[in-house]
Amino acid sequence: MPIINESADTSTITAPTNIDQLKSRVDSIAGHTLATLAHSINVNVPEDLRREKGWVGQLIEKLLGATAGNKPEPDFVNLGIELKTIPVNSKGNPTESTYVCVVPLSNIKGLHWQNSIVKQKLQTVLWVPIEADKNIMLKDRRVGQGIFWQPDEKISAQLEKDYNEFIDRIALGQVEKITADQGNILQIRPKAANASVLTEGIGEEGQMIRTLPRGFYLRPAITKQIISDWRDNLLE
Repeated sequence: MPIINESADTSTITAPTNIDQLKSRVDSIAGHTLATLAHSINVNVPEDLRREKGWVGQLIEKLLGATAGNKPEPDFVNLGIELKTIPVNSKGNPTESTYVCVVPLSNIKGLHWQNSIVKQKLQTVLWVPIEADKNIMLKDRRVGQGIFWQPDEKISAQLEKDYNEFIDRIALGQVEKITADQGNILQIRPKAANASVLTEGIGEEGQMIRTLPRGFYLRPAITKQIISDWRDNLLE
């Protein structure tokens, strides 16, 4: 059954106080359709995600009691756990990159991996797979089993390498030369509603320029690996 059945008021869904409570909530939504879960808390399901791109993630946040919203901290602040929904195809493989956080394009003095928001958000991640087959109506798409994950030493080292290289390039005024092809695990891509949304960045001569906001993203290959490793562990 959906985790919320005593009230349709989402304000009563408080943040989980410990990992066991969060795990119980995660288990309780697995296998249910988005319609079933949305209706359990009186949330309407849109016909599609063209104008509601963040709707699925927001629904899962409400159901599990995530509290950070858009703040630069893990979604379950008191537990230090970040929540990420992953659209997956019929084979269970991720269909797109995973957004992590906004890229700092100015005021980056003293910024490095150890004090970065990226490191903070990726210390412990709860991945929640969501069916994304275009042949399945949004309301009928199911939620998969959540996966709790922490990066191992190899992945942590690669994330640090990618991050520091990107920050160095931004500091050198090369933000406009950064492409989505760069970075092994982490990548930088524009993140704006349209090309007219601009923010401050550092130019090649050290001057301030107007440029598109950017976001840090994890490549689909790493989330595919996370899901694959989880499946392998189940079979052991």
